[in-house]
Amino acid sequence: MSLPPLVEPAAELTVDEIRRYSRHLIIPDVGVTGQKRLKNARVLCVGAGGLGSPALLYLAAAGVGTLGIIDFDTVDESNLQRQVIHGVSDVGRSKAESAAASIREINPLVDVEIHNTALDRENVREIFAQYDLIVDGTDNFATRYMVNDAAVLLGKPYVWGSIYRFDGQASVFWAEHGPCYRCLYPEPPPPGMVPSCAEGGVLGVLCASIGSIQVNEAIKLLTGIGEPLVGRLMVYDALEMEYRKIKVRKDPNCALCGENPTVTDLLEDYEDFCGAVSEEAQEATLNSTITALELKEWQDAGKDIFLVDVREPAEYEIVRIPGATLIPKGDIISGEALATLPQDRQVVLHCKSGVRSAEALAALKAAGFKDAVHVQGGVLSWIKQVDPSLPAY
Repeated sequence: MSLPPLVEPAAELTVDEIRRYSRHLIIPDVGVTGQKRLKNARVLCVGAGGLGSPALLYLAAAGVGTLGIIDFDTVDESNLQRQVIHGVSDVGRSKAESAAASIREINPLVDVEIHNTALDRENVREIFAQYDLIVDGTDNFATRYMVNDAAVLLGKPYVWGSIYRFDGQASVFWAEHGPCYRCLYPEPPPPGMVPSCAEGGVLGVLCASIGSIQVNEAIKLLTGIGEPLVGRLMVYDALEMEYRKIKVRKDPNCALCGENPTVTDLLEDYEDFCGAVSEEAQEATLNSTITALELKEWQDAGKDIFLVDVREPAEYEIVRIPGATLIPKGDIISGEALATLPQDRQVVLHCKSGVRSAEALAALKAAGFKDAVHVQGGVLSWIKQVDPSLPAY
């Protein structure tokens, strides 16, 4: 459905702006008035990572007058495969500062406002209130639900995107005119079911595909042209080069935007709501967790352990802890691999960071492996504490 423009047009365009945006101005649907609306718009991008990078670049190039960036992270070398707003010289630098510098290089006419902080329950309302539109480039469920809840409570529209390996999704959530994120996903997935990009990977160019869709939707909302993805979910399969649109209806029973909402304020703890690990995993790790240094001490002392790497084969090829046997978490959870584990040796599990090994540990405890333990921090801790020469990913 068509919607009215989100912002009023600015008073005028300068000669420099007319030259710069001339290819927009000659599009009848955009024209001078549409470009003036972009100039007068204030857009916040949550995250300057995979999705935030192309989104910020094209929002800046399009002439959005004020761009806000919120990100507390620093640029890491592993980001450069997909986060194209950053460069080699930015490694170790604040992502928000790095992104702002790139935006100023692309379009010095854009005002950039930096929020070099983590978005949380205490600041999200104050920050969101300063902008007309939110572009969500987050990569975790806790922040996604918080962004959605804050946007609904403040009456703000936002453009959402999600990426994983070769698959991407995008939509526009605006409770005043359609569904919110909770209408589509009332509850977060069970802990450990959906790996993060850091665990499962993402094709770098997929970020550009979904990020550009987000900018396209943002421009349509700001200028009032076309039909935004309100009430529609765009699903993209990069391997099949296939786009599908799925209708998403407003849920009258939605806990947030439904007829009788039960969520009337921001949650106290979104991390707890989404659950980094299941309760079973939390219980299993109590008194059954060792550090990477302790694992090294056990190995050096010749302790009779059976070290299991529960990551995926592709990760095992990148880097591994010496002596580890690869048995993916899924094979342990399903019970398929239980028969291959020795009953007369202490089983030690590890993954990349400790989340998947905690879930696998819960399955082993339930199957009778009472002495099994897992390595806190996984391979990343091993690299940091034991062998820094190994590559991190």
